Amino acid sequence: MNQPSIPKGTRDFSPNEMARRNFIFEVMRKHFERFGYAPIETPSFENISTLTGKYGDEGDQLIFKILDNGDYLKDVPTESLTGRNLNEITSHIASRALRYDLTVPFARFVVMHRNEIQFPFRRYQIQPVWRADRPQRGRYREFFQCDADIIGTQNLMCEAELILLFDAVLSELRIHADIRMNNRKILQAIALTAGVEDRFMEMTIAIDKLDKIGPTGVAAELSSRGFHEEAQTKIMEPFTWTDDFDGMLYKLEKHLISCEVGETGMNELREVKKWVDHAGLSTSQLVLDLTLARGLNYYTGAIFEVRARDIEFGSICGGGRYDNLTGVFGLPNVSGVGISFGADRIYDVMLSLGLFDDSVTGHSHILLLHTDEQTQLACFQIAAMLRKHGVSVEVYADQAKLKKQLKFANDRGFRWVGIMGEEELLSRQITLRRMKDGSQHRCAIDELAQFPWT
Repeated sequence: MNQPSIPKGTRDFSPNEMARRNFIFEVMRKHFERFGYAPIETPSFENISTLTGKYGDEGDQLIFKILDNGDYLKDVPTESLTGRNLNEITSHIASRALRYDLTVPFARFVVMHRNEIQFPFRRYQIQPVWRADRPQRGRYREFFQCDADIIGTQNLMCEAELILLFDAVLSELRIHADIRMNNRKILQAIALTAGVEDRFMEMTIAIDKLDKIGPTGVAAELSSRGFHEEAQTKIMEPFTWTDDFDGMLYKLEKHLISCEVGETGMNELREVKKWVDHAGLSTSQLVLDLTLARGLNYYTGAIFEVRARDIEFGSICGGGRYDNLTGVFGLPNVSGVGISFGADRIYDVMLSLGLFDDSVTGHSHILLLHTDEQTQLACFQIAAMLRKHGVSVEVYADQAKLKKQLKFANDRGFRWVGIMGEEELLSRQITLRRMKDGSQHRCAIDELAQFPWT
């Protein structure tokens, strides 16, 4: 018999892992709501027409398509089948797809529910997404995104607020981060000065790989895409600069002289930084990074990526301003800005850096042990009483020697055990043992509900 397996790029999660993941989700949810964002959910799959054309050609290729029900080949033209025209075949056999991100479904949600919501509208969403990507460290085919967006306003205070939200969540999770910011208008200006404004998306797709393949690799990709050498030189020059936020803006001013879209982008960067400086960040640092491109089609203004400073890992969060996304669904001129926390990558960073407290586990506070059926019945009654007082408790299920029960408690990682023997039963007491250090003492059953189980 073949051993069972799961698809590449997916994972099972143990109780301990789920406890840690839920801890991350709870921290995010708390801060989302403190900043005034309300929860929504959207379906795990959308009409394929909703998703395609929003992420660029490379993104569209990573969308998981869902086969139609029934005889899905009946409407495929014979010439498409014999010619193995995959794009043509797919258009006939798949009308739905798993969502690639949460932003495009959110734009669809806004258009469909525009008469029920008030603008500006703030929402957060914590749900899984799927991408047919090549699995590797920190990159999965099924993963959770945790998004916060505000739509219906162009005020740049919103960008600054989302930077503060990044900082609030990551500070509580004890992740020291660089919040990298750029503006797509700056990239448009660079394309203009290089004379390749008509190939803007191709340029940004290549630039977005700079941290993975380096300047030589990006130059090679630009060359393979047909960018001439002079254009390559002009494109690459700003990405060789190193300076602080204001220093980078000064160099940009010299490089993008008399470029209106570039001036707009620089002014937007200054405005966002002004708001952030006014409030201040806790543990994060705001960095102007011109190499940041984010290859998704829908970004039009500020763009963000967040990286942990204490580990080489890649981005753990991202986001940006999108001015035209609802327009493709029939609701033009509704600007939005949003960010996404990569919960799975944040989990991996926290695990690597040892940032989870021992108290974050998937186990009950206490396991009740017993010596016979009569003491097990007493434990059963005690457990029912403790649960009514909000204590997480289990009773060992079988009749077994105390040594075996203690080993089970130790292997499961229980913090406390309560031992009920004949002597305890007669005295209406229970022996409590802290598993961490083996210390123990007697406690009256009537006082258990008030016991400090920390």
